[in-house]
Amino acid sequence: MTYEELFSASKQYLMPNYGRLPIAFAKGEGCFLYDLEGKKFLDFSSGIAVTSLGHAHPAVTAAISEQAGQLLHCSNLFHIPAQTKLAQLLVENSDFDQVLFCNSGAEANEGAIKLARRYAQLTYGPEKHEIITFHNAFHGRTFGALAATPTPKYQEGFAPLTPGFAHAVPGDMESVKALYTEATCAVMLEPIQGEGGVIPFAEEFLQELRAWCTEHQVLLIFDEVQTGCGRTGTLFAYQQFGVIPDIMTLAKGLGNGVPIGAVLAKAEISKVFTPGTHGTTFGGNPLVTAAGVATIEIVKEPAFLQHVQETGAYLQDALQALVQSYDWVKEIRGLGLIQGIVVEKPVANEIVKRCLDKGLIVLVAGANTVRILPPLIVEQQQLDQGVSVLKQAFQEQDQAIQSAATV
Repeated sequence: MTYEELFSASKQYLMPNYGRLPIAFAKGEGCFLYDLEGKKFLDFSSGIAVTSLGHAHPAVTAAISEQAGQLLHCSNLFHIPAQTKLAQLLVENSDFDQVLFCNSGAEANEGAIKLARRYAQLTYGPEKHEIITFHNAFHGRTFGALAATPTPKYQEGFAPLTPGFAHAVPGDMESVKALYTEATCAVMLEPIQGEGGVIPFAEEFLQELRAWCTEHQVLLIFDEVQTGCGRTGTLFAYQQFGVIPDIMTLAKGLGNGVPIGAVLAKAEISKVFTPGTHGTTFGGNPLVTAAGVATIEIVKEPAFLQHVQETGAYLQDALQALVQSYDWVKEIRGLGLIQGIVVEKPVANEIVKRCLDKGLIVLVAGANTVRILPPLIVEQQQLDQGVSVLKQAFQEQDQAIQSAATV
């Protein structure tokens, strides 16, 4: 199929809810993607923090192929060996006791919302239902997750939203305290707000929040859909902040491309999900959990995580050197291999397009951040290649800004 045929068919048959770039990929290998015409692209998006081991990783490919030849699906009415094995891997490498599998990050957050409400109501009384989240957050597009995402562009046209959410100012403990009522059952946040612009919460704030939640018998939920599974340099981002949440959600990098999500919790909390209270047809089926086992067995290794820490620091230093001469660049922020270049002028989309034209895939986050999410297997040589393209894009953008200023 040619590009012209593809674009025409897509316009005719697909709903127009995605602002797709004019490109389609035929195959991937490691940190690279190849389009329909064979053009090679360096992928610093990882499918939005999904393909942490790169494209067509041999261990994941083998696990999927072997499982597909044996059993794809049997439902959660039966025990699934790969599901149990993946749950054991997650529990043994975290501070949680039990796992519930689902199909996506939004579903994981929906599950966490239900778990928190049910636990609070059974433990403290039926009035406990309200969850405090933070402005600039992104927790998903399903109705519960959407109500937890206080950004007008995501919510517009979908009222009335699910009630029971209040929204605090990121990093402002006083705003959290001001929202607390007898109905408050949980606080939910991303340790690094990804879609909002790669904005990390300060360690001091997270520690203060943890202490406050414990004091007020409020559950703390970490949405690690984007930061989990090695992205920040530890298996989970919370492990770097000296803070252990009560519930954590995962997805994206958990299966290196297969649709899988997970809710992790302490046993005292997860025990309220008795048979019939929550479920999913496809969640944690044999295929996706086999891929998850193959992925986590690699990512959890200390040497692998050390590599992420080293390449993340190298990338951040390279980005700092790249942008220091541009007065329209505000800052570099991030942790490990989730980095954002924040620009003061609304040029993030232009930078992304310039990079794509030169064979580098990066993303926009928030209104003004260029988001960089290389596969966790990325090497220094590939980082240098990507930064070189970014340098060209920034130079071109600066020239365009200067030219516009003289008109």
